[in-house]
Amino acid sequence: DLIEELGGRAITLNIESTNVLTGERLELERDGQTLDLGFVGHITQVNRPVIENLCYAGQIPVIPSMCVDSAGQKYNVNADTAATAVAQALRADKLVFVSDVNGVRRQKDDPSSLIQSLTPSEARELIANGAIDAGMIPKVEACIETLNQGVRKVHIIDGQLRHSLLLEIYTTEGVGTQLVADRPSDE
Repeated sequence: DLIEELGGRAITLNIESTNVLTGERLELERDGQTLDLGFVGHITQVNRPVIENLCYAGQIPVIPSMCVDSAGQKYNVNADTAATAVAQALRADKLVFVSDVNGVRRQKDDPSSLIQSLTPSEARELIANGAIDAGMIPKVEACIETLNQGVRKVHIIDGQLRHSLLLEIYTTEGVGTQLVADRPSDE
């Protein structure tokens, strides 16, 4: 509704009528035991033509973070994971994660310690030393996976900041963190 109020042409891709995410139950193992996560899934296929056709028609697809398996069972999917799968399927140049923090920080509780640009190897170091933790870990891991699948840049921005998307994309410094492929080492 908000997209429409702002002048966009949004279309909700309801999982019942126009599902674009196919998947299966997510199974995790810990100590040799399979954990039952209930109705949590992971995406195995994205219906790219449906999304592209809507975009070509000037519509903004609103995709729920759910998938359906071949038997029709519905599963919840982590929203970052769903966005990653869609970006990869569309071979997007960029993916932007809108969060409630300004990006990746050297000190997680200090917004002024924002890191403007990171490579996957630098991000892994920050995870290992605890600077990136909790809910930011899956977001950063989704960024790394997206880069590994050919998306050129992934951004994490604060959706609470007015015009944050425009400021991140169209200014030199940006307002969030961009993740880019590893830089070649200096030899």
